[in-house]
Amino acid sequence: MNLPNKLTIMRVIFVPFFVAALLIDFKFHIWAALVLFAAASVTDWFDGKIARRDNLVTDFGKFLDPLADKMLVMAALVCFSHLGWCDAAAVIIILAREFMVSGLRLVTASKGVVAAAGIWGKVKTAFTMISIVAIMFMRGIFGSAGFVFAVSEALIWVSVVFTVISGGIYLKSYWSYIDPEK
Repeated sequence: MNLPNKLTIMRVIFVPFFVAALLIDFKFHIWAALVLFAAASVTDWFDGKIARRDNLVTDFGKFLDPLADKMLVMAALVCFSHLGWCDAAAVIIILAREFMVSGLRLVTASKGVVAAAGIWGKVKTAFTMISIVAIMFMRGIFGSAGFVFAVSEALIWVSVVFTVISGGIYLKSYWSYIDPEK
């Protein structure tokens, strides 16, 4: 197994530790969660960069990398909703897009096509990951001050906009696999 795929698997392994750090109340738990999330997020940047630079792009990596991103981001957003840090409706919209894209990937894979993430999906993921880090950072510094929730909501809803745009583009790009008559 090559290094980029190992980094992607490491991101998946970080998810339960991140969730535990975020949800179990102990001194500095938000900071521990932030460090784990940020470290996992950085692996996303490195695995793609190394894979492209060293010509180590694999079908496994094309499939697992976006899945690992989804696991990490959705774990954070579901926890945020549980903690009352963001609107559940935003999380549901993002989660629905992720299920739709994963379903499309299964359909295209059954036809022998590996549907890699596009630029809008990468922008969506990067913005959402940065937003999650910013939200935890603000929570760590300012606690539950009123403006923290307002800024958090703004960041999450911008993520929703990117999510909807990227989902629409993905759907349009692979529509022929859903409706082969068109």
